[in-house]
Amino acid sequence: MKSLTEYLTFEVKTRRAFVNITEDVSKLVTKSKIQEGLCLVNAMHITASVFINDNEGGLLHDYEKWLEGLAPHEPTSQYEHNKTGEDNADAHLKRQVMGREVVIAITNGNLDFGPWEEIFYGEFDGKRPKRVLVKIIGE
Repeated sequence: MKSLTEYLTFEVKTRRAFVNITEDVSKLVTKSKIQEGLCLVNAMHITASVFINDNEGGLLHDYEKWLEGLAPHEPTSQYEHNKTGEDNADAHLKRQVMGREVVIAITNGNLDFGPWEEIFYGEFDGKRPKRVLVKIIGE
């Protein structure tokens, strides 16, 4: 079995953002030369996520609005976690809802997606560098 481990680093300029990372991950699958296997993509920070969905601007806007309704950033005093001196409790909750990682099959050397599926990095407490692990295994 072959494997490839790489790290992508993101530093978004805003507190929250969604970044399409499908092309970055696809390039790593090509680099791995794996034809049949699995690709794990994992947000390595507790206030960020990785998820799969449609790359449609309206949907990404809806995610932002929906997540802010579920766990509004302000007032920051509403969260026990923020009493530690942090102001990012909402980001932890948003990450919990959106997920930590995805696994995508590799078939014939390509990511094997369903219709419209793409990979996104979700940032909920940005303005600092964070890593995403890409681990590819297979033959």
